Amino acid sequence: MHFVSAKGILSAHNGMNLYRGCTHGCIYCDSRSACYHIDHDFEDIEVKRNAPVLLEDALRRKRKRCMISTGAMCDPYMHCEEELGLTRECIRLIDRYGFGLAIQTKSDRILRDMDIFKSIHRKARCVVQMTLTTYDEALCSIIEPNVCTTRRRYEVLKRFQQEGIPTVVWLCPILPFINDTEENLRGILSYCMDAGVKGIMCFGMGVTLREGDREYFYQALDRHFPGVKQKYIRQFGLSYECPSPNADRLWRIFDEECREHGILHTPEDVFAYLNEFPQKELGEQLSMF
Repeated sequence: MHFVSAKGILSAHNGMNLYRGCTHGCIYCDSRSACYHIDHDFEDIEVKRNAPVLLEDALRRKRKRCMISTGAMCDPYMHCEEELGLTRECIRLIDRYGFGLAIQTKSDRILRDMDIFKSIHRKARCVVQMTLTTYDEALCSIIEPNVCTTRRRYEVLKRFQQEGIPTVVWLCPILPFINDTEENLRGILSYCMDAGVKGIMCFGMGVTLREGDREYFYQALDRHFPGVKQKYIRQFGLSYECPSPNADRLWRIFDEECREHGILHTPEDVFAYLNEFPQKELGEQLSMF
């Protein structure tokens, strides 16, 4: 890893990424795409060492409290977080200044900071987001090799359920010819229902590929799924969107199951849920101190 001094930390939509690059090794990672202009080796993590200073300044300047999100472009609980603690330092600031938090990860390292999440949720609101793609544990270890498997992530979701902290699952990507099966979808949905997730974010039954990401993905297909790359080339060419041949059937199952169990499942509804901030409740809470 290497360190840089960033010029800013919060996006226009109050999102932050403390790191650039990733060590989880997911074979489909869109963040490898050339359009993001990461000019260093993807596994050589860029650390924004001044992120806490920038974040505190940004929070102090805000006129209105809101939800702060993290994890959109890189996971806040990669291996380096164990040594650096940058995520913990920043979410403590979010807690201190009375903001809400919507945090996204694939890693069970998130459990380390349960004390802060509980504090944030008491004062404002905390939502934990976990990505689930592959019900089969052996297959998950191939697709997402350097992070805990889906079963462990389900256990993490259950732990947050027990602590009364709401959760959302990102069901993406569904990889054509690999995990685009009814068995896989129903397995993940069963985890979601048992863990009481509030919403499931799904943009469609497929994957997106573009320059940088596509090349890495195809190399992984050659290593682990001989012949599948040729299917992608024949079916999708250089298309950005690569829908599963089973997409319609899988989406019907997804829609029916989510409706039956009262789970938010359109991107619009899930994003609205993630951005909800209890202004009145927070004001009442703060007035007690």
